[in-house]
Amino acid sequence: MLRENNKILQGMHRVWDISLTVTAFVSAYYIKKYLLPEPWRGLSTAPNYYALLLLCIIIWYSVFRFSKIYHPYRRRSFPSIFLNVLRSVAVCVMLMVVVLFLVKEQAVSRIFLSLFVGLDVALLVGSKWLLYTILQNLRKRGYNFRNVLIVGCGQRAEELYRSIEQQRETGFRVMGCLSVGEGGDDGGVCVPVIGDIADIGRLLTEHVVDELVFAEPLRNIPEAGQYIHTAEQMGIFVHILPEWGLRRIGFTPVVGTLRFEHLFGLPTMALNTTPDHNAFISLKNMFDFIASGLGLVVCALPFGIIALFIKLSSSGPVFYRQERVGQNGRRFTLYKFRTMIDGAEKMKEALVNKNESDGPVFKIRNDPRVIPWVGAFLRKTSLDELPQLINVFVGHMSLVGPRPPLPEEIEKYGRDQRRRLSMKPGITCLWQIAPRRNDISFADWVKMDLEYIDHWSIWLDFQILAKTVWVVVTGQGR
Repeated sequence: MLRENNKILQGMHRVWDISLTVTAFVSAYYIKKYLLPEPWRGLSTAPNYYALLLLCIIIWYSVFRFSKIYHPYRRRSFPSIFLNVLRSVAVCVMLMVVVLFLVKEQAVSRIFLSLFVGLDVALLVGSKWLLYTILQNLRKRGYNFRNVLIVGCGQRAEELYRSIEQQRETGFRVMGCLSVGEGGDDGGVCVPVIGDIADIGRLLTEHVVDELVFAEPLRNIPEAGQYIHTAEQMGIFVHILPEWGLRRIGFTPVVGTLRFEHLFGLPTMALNTTPDHNAFISLKNMFDFIASGLGLVVCALPFGIIALFIKLSSSGPVFYRQERVGQNGRRFTLYKFRTMIDGAEKMKEALVNKNESDGPVFKIRNDPRVIPWVGAFLRKTSLDELPQLINVFVGHMSLVGPRPPLPEEIEKYGRDQRRRLSMKPGITCLWQIAPRRNDISFADWVKMDLEYIDHWSIWLDFQILAKTVWVVVTGQGR
């Protein structure tokens, strides 16, 4: 019955969110059409905004249905709820833009879309903050709480009890703990002992127990599997505190996160050394595939013109192929327009003493190997990077990400610097759009890449892409 009510409440919550989205859409429509000052006021009759609203309802409802927005609030912080709302709306907007592109509908007002998205996020976040605050206050006053029974009476049980008592707004109340007899930790504890592990069946039957927590290691509890099975049969939520020695070694992740995963059917504790954005990384990969494919089609004519100028100005191939290192050390062939004279690599050794970059990177201002005029122009405008759309299309690279290093550069990396390989390399990155980028030290370059990895978001990618366009237009490359 509780689960049925939970599904009903979640359904009502989704309907409420869709109502807020419709409100945001209608409000954005009237603001754009009647309230904005000139010359931004007004909307054309095309497209059909009724059809657009129907499309929004379908996309928003579908995405919200499978998002984490409606997971129980008592186990989550409001910042995590806020981020889930932003991510879900971002996915919705991305899908809507893709659909509009596929149906070749380009008449939708960008100002209207911005107003709609802004109002939608504000209404959704505001309603969830109000609900979150109301639920917290109710739980602090003793309403809507869940009873917790702890198995074990030692230090781990005491730590759990104190943690729960310090977060009463979550709505959990500890009934007491059960001793486990010989082999268990029965040290002094502030939580009352209300029975023995053998009494668990009776206690679960005679008392209201919502959640059962095994604080004692299972190896110290005879027939632990039977007790867990009993709780499972009665529909009691079971937690098991793992004893994997993390406290003993004092391990706390500095960058990554710990979580539980199944590895080939076996439960494991996983340390993810990069931010966990699996769903959005998939969206990033899909965007890379679509955008690079369209880019190759659009750039077909510029490709031909650039290839012609390269051939006319220097002997040798049009494309420069070079082995680079990608995600987690994978090797691939990177494509660029050739901007140096044929055989430039053989001249590198003679120019090593003129290297202006520290670390393993090799850069020279006014490199004598660069093809006059054409090569310099391609480098200054970064147009020599265009063929890397091929690498993006086949999955070796992304549009945005740390620049792919050479194999010999990797050999000189420190241990912490290798973490820049944990994400798929890109055509552009924070370094590419930095002012006076060629004067940035290698250490600062790596620091920027790690900052990108640790704070990655789809919005950050769009910001970098937009700034990259400006760098290309103003010719700030080298």
